[in-house]
Amino acid sequence: MSPLHATPGFLLLEDGTLFRGHLDTAAGIPAAAEVVFTTNMSGYQEVFTDPSFRGQIVVMTSPMIGNYGTNGEDPESTRPQVSGVIVRELSGGFSNWRADGGLSGYLLDAQIPILKDVDTRRLTRHLRTVGVLRGVIAAGTEPTEESKRVLDACPAMTGLDLASLVSTTEPYTWGDQNATHHIVAFDYGIKQNILRLFADRGCRVTIVPSNTPAAAVIALNPDGVFLANGPGDPDAVSYAPATIRTLAERRIPIFGICLGHQLLALTFGARTFKLPYGHRGGNHPVKDLATGHVLITAQNHGFAVEGSEAGIPGAPDLQVTHVNLNDGSVEGLRHKSLPIFAVQYHPEAAPGPHDGRALFDDFLAAVQKAS
Repeated sequence: MSPLHATPGFLLLEDGTLFRGHLDTAAGIPAAAEVVFTTNMSGYQEVFTDPSFRGQIVVMTSPMIGNYGTNGEDPESTRPQVSGVIVRELSGGFSNWRADGGLSGYLLDAQIPILKDVDTRRLTRHLRTVGVLRGVIAAGTEPTEESKRVLDACPAMTGLDLASLVSTTEPYTWGDQNATHHIVAFDYGIKQNILRLFADRGCRVTIVPSNTPAAAVIALNPDGVFLANGPGDPDAVSYAPATIRTLAERRIPIFGICLGHQLLALTFGARTFKLPYGHRGGNHPVKDLATGHVLITAQNHGFAVEGSEAGIPGAPDLQVTHVNLNDGSVEGLRHKSLPIFAVQYHPEAAPGPHDGRALFDDFLAAVQKAS
């Protein structure tokens, strides 16, 4: 618990529910965003730097966070992306041979507040019951008019194109430039471990902005195209489906993850919807319909593709390949005649689980076949 002199702080949700705690890092307050929870027990630095968490305050369900510090090798992007962090207990120290600093200072440098000493079990149960809500982190013990104004001004996630905010503005490359295969990756919020895995498999990757036209991608002469993860509402990324369809019609192998999975579905006639409280964490069971095997997966999404094991309404060219065993939602799809597939979960997850890593090999096999 925090000492008596710690600065009081609170989280106010849009339904009026109040959660009190203490501010460890009070930079950037008041901070308002959609409040979500993740069940990750480790990998908090990867969580906080994942661009898919842009525009969200993240509640950590694991009771203590920060005990192994932070380092310069694990981030999934160049900076923390979350709007705020809420924890039950923040470790006062850290111990790990790879660490070069503590979590508190890491988030302070990024002007991201940490609200600790919160009953995160109660908060998580509330979000599971009523669905994700907008919230504001502020100082004090009671909401002020200022904090209420900040909360009221916070936009809802539905209708937000956040991919364009986190995307690179200029193309760049990753990996050995003499590598065998050339992959063009659309950056909707790409995680660095995806790029590492492509490089490990003998690929050079050209990462392009989210709104790059199909002609510019074709001019790069890719062996395959990757559609990255990212934040926000897939319906709001309205510029993507026409580009994806043009590339698909040229029979270029395409692989999508998370937001990329949703955009592929939209391209071929599917619809997406907002989940009540999303799927976030490293322990979600997913069934591979072809093999019957159950994968333990990492996930981070608030929207999903409409459909079930039986198929995807409006998208007769798509076949469902994976389903979530918790709620039956679509977790994977494949085009019936084109070299295109995607998954909703994160096979590249770091620190894990790694059950889905073979999908990168499947994609490279499709690339080699098309070459």
